[in-house]
Amino acid sequence: MIDHLGIQCSDVAASAAFYDRVLAPLGASRLMEPHPGVIGYGTTQPDFWLGPLSDSHTGWREDHIAFQAPDRAAVRAFFDAAVALGAEVLHEPREFPEYHPGYFGAFVRDPDGNNVEAVCHAPE
Repeated sequence: MIDHLGIQCSDVAASAAFYDRVLAPLGASRLMEPHPGVIGYGTTQPDFWLGPLSDSHTGWREDHIAFQAPDRAAVRAFFDAAVALGAEVLHEPREFPEYHPGYFGAFVRDPDGNNVEAVCHAPE
């Protein structure tokens, strides 16, 4: 059900130094840095992410939770259901090749302000 999780850090470099050390004994390491200050950790694919504290949400931290979808139609259905409920659209359903070829996701904000995503890793 959970595909990956991301947390915001007030000091990404300090958090990265911490997670570099504590995740190594668990067999995890840095696997991807697709944007400045954004780091993906995992064993075979990045499923735990660090990112900078959001400038737009001063005073609280926005979590990122990605749910795994079985196909692209499910990603679109997730997005449509969220929009019908009045969710703020962060990213409409599309491919995100900066993550990997075939990465298809949609991002919305839940009622508590968290960044919630549905993602499918399979090609069309």
